[in-house]
Amino acid sequence: MTIRFAVLCVVVCTILMVWADFSKADDSVFADAKPTMVLEEGAGEGPAWDPKLGLLFSGHLGITRLDLEGKVTVFREMAGTNGLLFDARGRLLSCVPVQRHVSRTEPDGSLVVLAEKFDGMRFNQPNDITVDSKGRIYFSDPKYGPRTNMEMLDEDGKQVEGVYRIDLDGKVSRVITHEADRPNGVFVTPDDKWLYVADNNNNDRGGARKLWRFRLKKNGDLKLKSRKLIFDWGDGRGPDGMVLDAAGRLYVAGGLNKSRAPIETNKLLGGVYVFSADGKKIDFVHIPRDEVTNCTFGGPDLKTLYVTAGGTLWSIRTKTAGATPWPK
Repeated sequence: MTIRFAVLCVVVCTILMVWADFSKADDSVFADAKPTMVLEEGAGEGPAWDPKLGLLFSGHLGITRLDLEGKVTVFREMAGTNGLLFDARGRLLSCVPVQRHVSRTEPDGSLVVLAEKFDGMRFNQPNDITVDSKGRIYFSDPKYGPRTNMEMLDEDGKQVEGVYRIDLDGKVSRVITHEADRPNGVFVTPDDKWLYVADNNNNDRGGARKLWRFRLKKNGDLKLKSRKLIFDWGDGRGPDGMVLDAAGRLYVAGGLNKSRAPIETNKLLGGVYVFSADGKKIDFVHIPRDEVTNCTFGGPDLKTLYVTAGGTLWSIRTKTAGATPWPK
């Protein structure tokens, strides 16, 4: 009886483990077990999808295009861009840290500088960009590396790494001054209720590596006291770019595979962290290249998540389509 009981226990435990694995797989937001490397170089940041152009992304060559047939070409040489996004009219919005401004590409291919100064001071390094349903643009303006050329100051003369809004009439407003240490990725939810801010000071030991959520007012300002911590990467590499799916789940690039202690550790691996609409971490996909910088949805059904990491480009299929301003 003892042997039979032991065998029965082993069988039951095995069944439960298998069931748990299947259950976990069923609960995952990803349709694939692992991501696939699409490109080995050139994909540094800011992936953005257009149903005709394909995928655009920032890299050392400028803005690169991966077309619908998988052909890679240079879309704009030496563009100096980081975050890219197509607005609701299919116009390409760009953060251009090299030129310290935010620009838009018009349908005829011409470039329009939307913002380059605030209160007469040049921006630091416009990094990431998002739009609300009214077409108002929000962008982050951190400063990585040397700080000797920073102009952006508050009323007390303190250096500012903030978040700004560009209204439809071109007016620029600062919506975050010191409520984040070093804002990086930004995302406005499609209902205009929330602004997510990736606070990623990975230059300084003890710097913030946190994901915040702020309540938006109807006029586009923030209720600063509504600030809520969604996730803290501690002493690891913090959050970077992010995107939302149609179910309201947030996909955030972050983490690190190879430790850079004491500044950054790899306690939380590099990849895409997924959070539910109520702010709980529910899934993760490991991307085995540092640094994991950004992600966006693409493909004909918007169920392919593209991820930029250390110059490489990865993709993984998801069960739910992305919620992006373009295509509608």
